[in-house]
Amino acid sequence: MTDAGTQALRVAIVIDPDQPLGLLANTVAVLAAGLGAAMPALGGRTLVDSTGRAYLNSADRPIPVLQASAGTLATLLGKAAAAPEGAVLVPFPQFARTIHDFAAYADAFSVRDLGSEPLLGMGIAGPDKWVRSLTGALKLLR
Repeated sequence: MTDAGTQALRVAIVIDPDQPLGLLANTVAVLAAGLGAAMPALGGRTLVDSTGRAYLNSADRPIPVLQASAGTLATLLGKAAAAPEGAVLVPFPQFARTIHDFAAYADAFSVRDLGSEPLLGMGIAGPDKWVRSLTGALKLLR
């Protein structure tokens, strides 16, 4: 169940399926972390089981993991650039895979045009209609 402020929110993760399995899993994980940091209301609620043990929930809605080629990811990035207010776009460029220090990543990011960089994936969250317009033709990762 969602609160009234987030009911129309849709979330999706889109990744290039041509990555090795471990790197693919890592791509999904870092994109999910980015989305959760940008929109904390997606998770972090405390749930209590029948024994009284408390746990944090993982998410309050489905988050499909969709697949797209590198070319399609580039196109999606261009279309998503005109995001509506409150929407979130979390890109994961290929060059990030080789950088393991955030300060170095931030420096590298600032001197690159993301529109011309290969992407491994992106997280998208925002109004249902906007997210569907970007991801509606994509297939689930299988």
